[in-house]
Amino acid sequence: MTRWFGAFSAALLAIALGACGKSQTVQAGPAEAPKPVVVSTAPVAARQVQADFQETGTFMADESSDVAPPVAGQVVSTPVNAGDRVRQGQVICELDHRDAQLKLDQAKAQLQQATASLRQAQTRIGWSAGTFDATKVPEVAAARANYESAQAQAKMAAADSQRYANLVTSGDVSKSAFEKAHTQQETADAQANAARQQYEAAANTARQSYEIISTSQASLDAVKSQLAQAEKALADTIIRAPFDGFVAARPVAVGEYVALTSKIATIVKTGTLKLNLQTPEQRAAQAHVGDTVVARVSAYPEREFQGKVSAVNPSVDANSRVFILEAKFNNADNALKPGMFATARILLPGGVEGLFVPKSAVLRDKTTDSHQVWAIQNGKARLRIVTVGDADATQVRILTGLHAGETIAVNNQAELFDGSAVSTR
Repeated sequence: MTRWFGAFSAALLAIALGACGKSQTVQAGPAEAPKPVVVSTAPVAARQVQADFQETGTFMADESSDVAPPVAGQVVSTPVNAGDRVRQGQVICELDHRDAQLKLDQAKAQLQQATASLRQAQTRIGWSAGTFDATKVPEVAAARANYESAQAQAKMAAADSQRYANLVTSGDVSKSAFEKAHTQQETADAQANAARQQYEAAANTARQSYEIISTSQASLDAVKSQLAQAEKALADTIIRAPFDGFVAARPVAVGEYVALTSKIATIVKTGTLKLNLQTPEQRAAQAHVGDTVVARVSAYPEREFQGKVSAVNPSVDANSRVFILEAKFNNADNALKPGMFATARILLPGGVEGLFVPKSAVLRDKTTDSHQVWAIQNGKARLRIVTVGDADATQVRILTGLHAGETIAVNNQAELFDGSAVSTR
């Protein structure tokens, strides 16, 4: 029994030792190292570029007008719609003009009546344009001639009376002849006095007639003013575009009654657009009127729009510490639209060092909306988040995230992770 137990124990020990030996053999094998990712590389190149700074802003129409009617009335026609291009003076809305037309016709009739009254008053005294002289009025001139004749007759009668008086004294004529001559003198004097009164009355009548002409002329001028107002009232029922542009909105419709405060249409001038850039106050000394501005919008990602700084706001907002930099852009093809968001570079005098890498080296992460580059350091790949600037067909400018002379991967980036081993070729 003892001999059997010893044999059994020896067998168990042999099995245990065999199992232990097999386990040690599996664990002792060496781990296989991952193979390096083979990539092509390029250096971060530095070269002189024009100095600039970048800001964002919104395009605005150079001119925008909410057109209101000069008079109230009912809309009878709207010949334009939103989006239409209009020229200065083009009709954009018509109001009911019947009442204005009746008032105009009435003013024209009153003008004819006033003109006739003036001509009648002028004809009455034979007046023509120039300085008024009562003695030149025909009636006055005739009365004056009669007066002067009567004066002459009175002088002759006075001379005869005096001569007869002398002859009576000398006894050459009878007293009755003298008395007759004296009576003729008195009669001539009376006729001369009557002629003078007629002359003065005619002159006064002429002056009064001239005053009637002045009154008639004033009435005519007043009627002309009323006619001009009636013509304007009729013209105001037709609303026209104030300048060349596009109809951004036309909120009225036929049959609607509009007041003086109503908006007929919104006209925007888009041939030139303004870009208002929110600029930090530290840039205040750098920007100047006339500086070139290069802008990009998301609607045309591959296109650059060039403008000029047109105004630099002289004041800085006390809360945001920014000021408005205004640039104007020629928009002859109407590619840019008011309200578009833009990223713009303001080009400054002088140059600075710019860093450039091949376009294939820059990856865009859609999840974080960031740009990434893989830098190669000591055989390891290191992820860099960079800010990109301008790009051409082959190169991209790096604004932040890299240094001149660094080596970057230009292919096989999908196989890399931060710290992965790389092999360059």
